Amino acid sequence: MSAPIRILLVDDHPVVRSGIRAMLLDQPDFALVGEAATGEEGVAEAARLHPDVVLMDLQLGAGLHGAEATRRITSAGPRPPHVLVLTTFDSDSDILAAIEAGATGYLLKDAPPEKLHAAIRSAAAGDSTLAPSVASRLLGRMRAPSATLTGRELEVLGLVAEGLSNRQISKRLFLSETTVKTHLVHIYAKLEVDSRTAAVAAATRSGLIRPR
Repeated sequence: MSAPIRILLVDDHPVVRSGIRAMLLDQPDFALVGEAATGEEGVAEAARLHPDVVLMDLQLGAGLHGAEATRRITSAGPRPPHVLVLTTFDSDSDILAAIEAGATGYLLKDAPPEKLHAAIRSAAAGDSTLAPSVASRLLGRMRAPSATLTGRELEVLGLVAEGLSNRQISKRLFLSETTVKTHLVHIYAKLEVDSRTAAVAAATRSGLIRPR
């Protein structure tokens, strides 16, 4: 028999980890080798345990975001583990951040156990698995690229939604204020709005960013 797929689970909710753990333990080809409650712990445990697949939540409390943890894990060493995002969010900003960070797949937590099992096996083999809603969003972006926001524009708009000023956004993203203003001009044009408030409202309605 081949060696089992070594899995690291990263999620900040103990109850959620317990439920996912139960779905993994009855699969003879899976071995849950570790768990982590924060992005920082996830990065450290991935380096220590060398799993084949990391199941990564995106929202991990006040610490390292799941997308950044994914980026650090997938860029470490010559043969990093594959990261399968398992989250409740399917907004464009979440999806793009995870995919750009190197995630192999993106699944929602309401997926049935057999879908999760298949996605883990696919991730271990280096193949991609996307939740249907995620695949639809990515396909929509490919079909109408001029009408969609770039990853950086989504970052800027997400910070606008949090109430940050242009100066605060420039410091957070290490951009000049002029560059931030340019991004906002492009955002307004693509969303056909003329203010920060209207841009946030339009992006929230269309699922580009999560409601605040």
